[in-house]
Parts: sequence; C-alpha cells; structure tokens
Amino acid sequence: MRSIRLTTALLAPVLMLSACASEPLGPTIPVMPAPNKPFDVFQGDQALCKQYAADQVRGGAQQSNDQQVGTAVIGTLLGAGLGAALGGGRGAAAGAGIGAVGGTAIGAGGGQQAQYSLQQRYDMAYAQCMYSRGNQVPGYQQAPPPGYQPPPPPGYAPAPPQGYPPPPPRY
Repeated sequence: MRSIRLTTALLAPVLMLSACASEPLGPTIPVMPAPNKPFDVFQGDQALCKQYAADQVRGGAQQSNDQQVGTAVIGTLLGAGLGAALGGGRGAAAGAGIGAVGGTAIGAGGGQQAQYSLQQRYDMAYAQCMYSRGNQVPGYQQAPPPGYQPPPPPGYAPAPPQGYPPPPPRY
C-alpha cells in the first residue's frame, strides 16, 4: 500500500511537468525577403512580426496548463471517492493514486493539443505580418495589379475555321 502512494507521489509531478504547454519560441515556417529588399530591413520585419505573433498567443500556454492541473485534481478526487466507496480506507489511497495518474495522463494529451494549436496560431499571425510587409511566404501569392490580364500560354493561336469556306456568289 505504501509503495502505491510513493509511486503515485513520484509519478504525478513528472507526468504533469511533461504535459505543460509553453509559448512558441518562434515560427516554424520559412519566409524569404522580398526581391531587392535589404537583409537588415528583412531582419527588422522578422523582429516586428515575431513580437506581433507572440502577442497573439500570449497567455494561451498558462490557460492550457491551468486546465491540465484542474483535470489532474479532479481525477485524483474522483479516484479517491471511488476507491473509498469500493474498498474502505485502503481503497481511497489506491483510488487517489490511480485517479491522479489517470487525470494527469488525460491532461498530457490536452497539453500536446494545446501546444500544437498555439504553434499554429503563432505561425498564422507571423505569416500574415510578414506577407503584409511584402516578404515571400510559402502558400501566399502576391495579387496582380488591378486590370492585369495574364498573357496567353506560349504557342497559343486562335483555332482555324472548321470546314471549307462558302463558295463565291454566282451572278
């Protein structure tokens, strides 16, 4: 019985720490400078857009981590209650341990999803900012100027008339 408590006491914090979401450290998409843009100007764009993207996701990791802790606490309480109902005093300790581990494991899955979502939101904000500053972002294409008509494909000519021309009129 004592070994279950000790194992639970050691395992729960490790699992909880491994499930924590953190703010994205930077973008995961490549961006190239606009043609003829000086590199120092491009670096300024990057710094500005990284700050913008970080502002868009600020607080998201803390909110996710708070939810994970709540899930672990609820799992522990439910496990203890179930263990007490089924096995008396000794069952409560085992149930609490199982509930803590189960609740933490569920929180870990949510933490991974939260981290992925935060990174996606960060990347989207970064890409929008860099694109708006004229840089080349994969998947985004510069819009043509108003009134622009693309040239015909090479080798294109109007189709020749079908059939024979009508005969000349007779008088």
